[in-house]
Amino acid sequence: MAKLEDATLAQLFTEARTRNGWDPTPLPEETLRALYELVKFGPTAANSTPARFYFLTSPEAKERLAKHASGSNAPKIRQAPCTVIVGYDLDFPETMSKLFPHAPDAKNWFNDLQAREWGALRNSSLQGGYFILAVRALGLDAGPMSGFDNAAVDAEFFAGTNIKSNFIVSIGHGTDEGLFPRNPRLDFDEAAKIL
Repeated sequence: MAKLEDATLAQLFTEARTRNGWDPTPLPEETLRALYELVKFGPTAANSTPARFYFLTSPEAKERLAKHASGSNAPKIRQAPCTVIVGYDLDFPETMSKLFPHAPDAKNWFNDLQAREWGALRNSSLQGGYFILAVRALGLDAGPMSGFDNAAVDAEFFAGTNIKSNFIVSIGHGTDEGLFPRNPRLDFDEAAKIL
């Protein structure tokens, strides 16, 4: 594979910012579908892909989420053209015969409920990271958030399922409203070791 151009790396990483203000212009459904078409190819353990993405675009759906968000996050949810609940499905082993067909017994690898939950949370978090990069790759901005009542959101959106919320991400074309100065990052020697 060839190294990506510096401008692409800047769009994905070094110049990209977490947005708090949004142009409310709706995003086309094709864009939301295109995001998922990229995200689904990110690697997960045994191709388990436990993440579930709920794209909230209507004022009613966004309000249902906003009422369970912390005070500073609720206005962002209402203003953004779309906020996505990144969840994880504890019933993901049911899809293993489709997703990992060369191991017919793969479904049975996840019988321990605690290990299943950890695997679902870990791999949906990976998929959520891929989702943020896909948003940026398609020329949009992302505003990930964790300030919300997970249990209330699960009851509101996932009742009758085994899906649980992980985090949420507002997406669209961000504005500079409420944009903080870029915070520092740890240097290599503070966060990494080569052994």
